[in-house]
Amino acid sequence: MKRIADAADWVVDRVGAFAGAITLVMVLLISGNTLARYFFNVSEVWLQELEWHLLAVVALWGIAYMQLRGTPVRVDMFYQHYSERTKLWIDFLTALLVMLPFSLFICWLGWSFARHSWSLSEISPDPGGLPWRWAVKSLVVSGYALLALTAVSTVIRTGARLSGRPSEASHAG
Repeated sequence: MKRIADAADWVVDRVGAFAGAITLVMVLLISGNTLARYFFNVSEVWLQELEWHLLAVVALWGIAYMQLRGTPVRVDMFYQHYSERTKLWIDFLTALLVMLPFSLFICWLGWSFARHSWSLSEISPDPGGLPWRWAVKSLVVSGYALLALTAVSTVIRTGARLSGRPSEASHAG
């Protein structure tokens, strides 16, 4: 089971690192677009659309990485006072009963959404827009599939710790 969790973590880590790099590209793009628009009165539709395409990559692929690395926002006002075992149970049950089923449900819904867009070879409706709207819609499926992988890893690792097998709970480098 540890191998499965390690493989899931490896995939999510690599995709998360890519999403992090895209964040820098997105910031530079937005800054450049803003400067060009206000100082040179130049604005390209495809560059503006690229901004939100990149935002979709960062948001949908980055959420799994954030969840895996323990950086989501929690109601720490309560969580911080719980014992380690209670925290493990909360993490285990949340991943198993909320995060995994919800992620799989969104993948299932998103599949027909993305497939329809692919079948149309959907493009931007705006003149000068980007020709790959179908690719952005596919990010919904891939992003929530990554979140499902994170949920599987969390269930395996917290389950191992709850059952007294801490060696199976450790993350691979």
